Amino acid sequence: MAAAAAADGSRFAYITDLLERGKVTIKNIERELICPACKELFTHPLILPCQHSICHKCVKEILFTLEDSFTDGGSESSNQSSPRIRIHSPSMDRIDRISRSGRKRNSLTPRTTMFPCPGCRHDIDLGERGISGLFRNLTLETIVERYRQAARAATAIMCDFCKPPAQESTKSCMDCSASYCNECFKVYHPWGTVKAQHEYVGPTTNFRPKILMCPEHEMERVNMYCEICRRPVCHLCKLGGSHANHRVTTMSTAYKTLKEKLSKDIEYLISKESQVKGQISQLGLLMKETECNGERAKEEASQNFDKLFDVLQEKRSVALRAIEASKNLRLEKLQTQIEEYQGLLENNGLVGYAQEVLKETDQSCFVQTAKQLHVRIQKATESLKSFRPAAETSFQDFVVDVAKQEEVLGDLSFYSNGLEVPEINEEQSKMYNKAVISWEYPGKADSADIYVLEYRKLNKDEESATWQEIEVCSKSKIISDLDNNSSYAFRVRGYKGSICSPWSREVILHTPPAPVFSFLFDDKCGYNSEHLLLNPRRNSVESRAGFPLLLGAERIQVGCYTTLDYIIGDTGIAKGKHFWAFHVEAHSYLVKVGVASSAKIQEWLHNPRDVTSPRYEQDSGHDSGSEDTCFESSQPFTLVTLGMKSFFIPKAPAAPKDSASRILPMPSCIGVCLDYDKGKVGFYDADHMKCLYERQVDCSGIMYPAFALMGGSGIHLEEAIAANYLEYQDDI
Repeated sequence: MAAAAAADGSRFAYITDLLERGKVTIKNIERELICPACKELFTHPLILPCQHSICHKCVKEILFTLEDSFTDGGSESSNQSSPRIRIHSPSMDRIDRISRSGRKRNSLTPRTTMFPCPGCRHDIDLGERGISGLFRNLTLETIVERYRQAARAATAIMCDFCKPPAQESTKSCMDCSASYCNECFKVYHPWGTVKAQHEYVGPTTNFRPKILMCPEHEMERVNMYCEICRRPVCHLCKLGGSHANHRVTTMSTAYKTLKEKLSKDIEYLISKESQVKGQISQLGLLMKETECNGERAKEEASQNFDKLFDVLQEKRSVALRAIEASKNLRLEKLQTQIEEYQGLLENNGLVGYAQEVLKETDQSCFVQTAKQLHVRIQKATESLKSFRPAAETSFQDFVVDVAKQEEVLGDLSFYSNGLEVPEINEEQSKMYNKAVISWEYPGKADSADIYVLEYRKLNKDEESATWQEIEVCSKSKIISDLDNNSSYAFRVRGYKGSICSPWSREVILHTPPAPVFSFLFDDKCGYNSEHLLLNPRRNSVESRAGFPLLLGAERIQVGCYTTLDYIIGDTGIAKGKHFWAFHVEAHSYLVKVGVASSAKIQEWLHNPRDVTSPRYEQDSGHDSGSEDTCFESSQPFTLVTLGMKSFFIPKAPAAPKDSASRILPMPSCIGVCLDYDKGKVGFYDADHMKCLYERQVDCSGIMYPAFALMGGSGIHLEEAIAANYLEYQDDI
């Protein structure tokens, strides 16, 4: 224990030295000691695979929340940056279930171990062991404790064994979990006894053990460092564990190397203190300049809008004057018409005058006056028969059509010729379990400070779907929670300061027809290691046709064909609809892909058939439908054939003999969609999500992804889109 105390003490010697020299003050590092989840000082921090730390309690609470949201239907119920989530009385079996949750390879519904890191906002895979596989951050724990002690320096830690009045303690025993003054420590830890070997530190209230133990072998201390995984390991991990074939160095070597790097970095930063202060002053000036430029930009924008307001105000005044003049003219005409019609009434106007004329008895005088009056009365009578207002009441000629202007004003933005329009790179953008959208600038113009990516689902019933907006600081973004078997439109624009670029050209991508099914190649069931070469990650396989073929040259007869080498996925499907994709090397001679039932696989493994004869080759020239049926029944898999940059659609029994119509160009990425419940399998051009061939399949038992290779061929499984692009620095 004394040796452990010495080693642990030397671990923090450099930091302690800096603290004592005053080059680093405790109060200035407080922001480094705050948990990104609960926004409080770290309590028993754990190190995540992304190298960020988080409180042990916060990890459990976030996982509890994720489990609850998954149980309730997968709804998003928490914000990664929110304060600590309070969970009342979690049961111990639930804590153990969360801590040890891991992905089961042979399960159709694997338990997720993705953890949203509050520090970097990426989804981090905790691995098979979950929380149990995370190391304690003892260094950070010690610094936090030192900070707490400095914060409560006025309140000293008293000796636990002094008679009243108690004396101030000078050291604490980690084995006894108690604090002592000098006299009491000599009494309870006399020389020559076992207690004299106890580990003691300065006065503290944190008596947690300071020994780093292996998460996989809980009784073993870590004493080595894996350079591949960048984490401490014990000797059992190296002998027969998951780090058996990794490059491992001693802990002392890793400690020395990393300490030298960290010391040089700190010394470099301290030596650049004057430069940092100068840059801080420069940033202060830039802030003032930015504030002035911002006010100037606001003033210019206000002036531009004032000009628009003036133009609109002038147009408004002209329109209102024209409408007012037209209104007055029409009212005048209608008023005149009213007066004329009022004259037609009895004892009023024309009728009254005609009645007075009828009283005239002198015939010559009557005729002289009645002739003109008769003409007027006839016109009045005709106007009664065909009534027509003297003016229109509608002002349709004065309606202002502002639809185009409204659209232009809606797209009004500030951009300059110096900020080019970004273009979405369709080759680097793709859809799989998630969507990754990448963009770039066609020229060498300066890139924007920030980008806005918008996307919407294209629905025939709802053409005007709302755009969803995301702010991005980089030139790529991963988007989750997209619906299966749907089309989405994407566009992006850049912002630099107060200006922005126009929208890029819209790019349409299609999601898979079903949820993505994850699996790896099985290196045990029917795998021929002499003919097939499987990479360590088990997501790529190649057929080594050359050398084994030469070794078997004596057995090869003229007219015989080489055999197919089969390989299947390590995970089966027992229900639901699933999709997976893969790439076939362009130089591949012959590859067959499809699905296989567990019963067929067992039958094939116990009774393998000889397919070296031409009569078993489907496209050997025998076009009889019965022969095709016989061949298909003899095969363990439902397959389509690819090779020589071509995609061959299987021939139906009633199909014509001409096979040219069954040959398509081979897509760069091929997808397979298995609908277990409907007994149907489809083969897709995965780049455009276009179905090339579909057929019924007997889904009896568990179905597995299946592949077969002949000659020089290669298959690479499409990898799921990961949201954590992390780069580790200072690698050892």
